[in-house]
Amino acid sequence: MKIGVIGVQGAVSEHLEITRAAMERCGFTGSVEWVDRAEKLRGLDGIIIPGGESTTIGRLMQRTGMFERIREMGLGGVPIMGTCAGMILLAKVGDEQVKRTGQPLLGLVDMEIERNAFGRQRESFEVDLPVTILGGEPFRAVFIRAPAVRRVWGNAQVIARFNGRIVGVLQQNFLALAFHPELTADTRLHEYFLWMCKR
Repeated sequence: MKIGVIGVQGAVSEHLEITRAAMERCGFTGSVEWVDRAEKLRGLDGIIIPGGESTTIGRLMQRTGMFERIREMGLGGVPIMGTCAGMILLAKVGDEQVKRTGQPLLGLVDMEIERNAFGRQRESFEVDLPVTILGGEPFRAVFIRAPAVRRVWGNAQVIARFNGRIVGVLQQNFLALAFHPELTADTRLHEYFLWMCKR
């Protein structure tokens, strides 16, 4: 199994580390790669788009030739996990802020996204969040300038909410999270994603 973490900006090393730990827990053999150009996308069984600054990540993905390729791979069934900024990039529809900044969107998940839905950096927080794909068990979710989902449609399934707002969505081969699972020691969501890649 070969998983790629998009490494143009953001929490890349944390995702590399926790995905390797999750792979070990699942008993899978394989590698987790830092992907910073289009050629490195070849042969991947799964892609993780980390948190960071979504406009910057999107534009750098375009500049390196990765943006369209990732979109094609997602449409072709390759599992993609997006956390925080990665969740924004997976959305089909953006809010006024997305439109104003010219934020590129991959348009893969049937959801409308709202950037910075919980305030700026200083309003960051942690909370124990029930996540349906973990059997409703709480997951310690770290929110940093997090987005939220205004609405979903089609095949998109809500897997987590905080204060009534959607913060986790699963749709076929896409897993979108508003929070940062890579900033905890809990590998369960990464393990779930690896099983998606295995299937």
